[in-house]
Amino acid sequence: MELNLDTIKKAQNNIKTVVRKTPLFYSSTFSRKTGYEVYLKCENKQKTGAFKLRGAYNKIVSLTEEERKKGVIASSAGNHAQGVAYAATAFGIKSTIAMPKTAPQAKVMATKGYGAEVVQHGEVYDECYEKALEIQKATGATFVHPFNDIHVMAGQGTIALEILEEIEDIDAIIVPIGGGGLISGIAVAAKSIKPDIKIIGVQSAIIASTKASLEKNEIVTLPGAKSLADGISVKTPGDIAFKYIREYVDEVVTVTEDEIAYGIFELIEKTKVIAEGAGASTVAALLTNKINIKGKKVVALISGGNIDIAMISKIIDRQLIMLKRRIRFKVELQDKIGEFEDVISNIVSTGANIVKARQDTNWSEKGLEYANVIFEVEVQSKEQGDKLLKQLSEKGYNIQTNICM
Repeated sequence: MELNLDTIKKAQNNIKTVVRKTPLFYSSTFSRKTGYEVYLKCENKQKTGAFKLRGAYNKIVSLTEEERKKGVIASSAGNHAQGVAYAATAFGIKSTIAMPKTAPQAKVMATKGYGAEVVQHGEVYDECYEKALEIQKATGATFVHPFNDIHVMAGQGTIALEILEEIEDIDAIIVPIGGGGLISGIAVAAKSIKPDIKIIGVQSAIIASTKASLEKNEIVTLPGAKSLADGISVKTPGDIAFKYIREYVDEVVTVTEDEIAYGIFELIEKTKVIAEGAGASTVAALLTNKINIKGKKVVALISGGNIDIAMISKIIDRQLIMLKRRIRFKVELQDKIGEFEDVISNIVSTGANIVKARQDTNWSEKGLEYANVIFEVEVQSKEQGDKLLKQLSEKGYNIQTNICM
């Protein structure tokens, strides 16, 4: 079986009653910031919170009755797990999913919620993949590969059909790459319809196995690494997927962990879109000038939105500090009535918002009649923060910055 436009159109017909046609919308903010005409394809709005249901459902549709009786097994960092669990339950089939121990709890709990038995093993996808094969041999269940399977790739390729049905003159589609199944399906579908379209892949810089493989013109296995983009943390690209990537994908770029976090933050703040690390990698690549297609009409695929709430909180806090919109500083105050109220009044007068304030337990070098108070303050811009610190200094306060709470 070959991956081509016919198999992808057949997949679209197979999954049309189950899969949502997800939103595709223009982002004026990202267009202004990047110089591209940017559209976001929001697979985070898909059932199960990611694109994976497309490929998983298309694969299970293809199984014989005998195969369905034995159930299915899969290995996944999370999104494929949920897709397989959802699809299997829809068909009344037993599903077992091997997931890495590092998988976000939100994804583990959701997978169980869709009806699967979850076995956690190893630190990265490749290790839980070996565990899944071990279980598969023991049970005779059908293994549903997350990326290295033509039926799965064809299901993922239906995303490109939806994009080009809605906007025919797109110049480029930017796609996250883990094992390569998603970008393979999208690239084959898109270039079969519009041969001059550019397909650009994005990987985490700390585990860019497809980029390394393309550079060596052979499949390369990299050491495992824990990335914020856990959904694309794959040590070895699929051999079937890699064949199509070499033929159809124009370029692969990488983004750092800080850039991925910035992409998540910008999506939340500017577009109110919740994306996981892999899903935000495409926007991160655009915002950090990793792609040179200025003036072109591009689609950034937001592949999923399954991210722990606690992680979102950490990312927001860190980004506010990095962007100088949350500042921490220590103020030395004389231990007298009204001194604390006076410094608070000065902070508030600049329009800043006090998030935290605590007394430093270390004594002041000036003696017992002085105390140090550490403030964490939110401001609207670096300029506002600089103005605040300058104003406090001019009032005679001894200020120390770069303080940990």
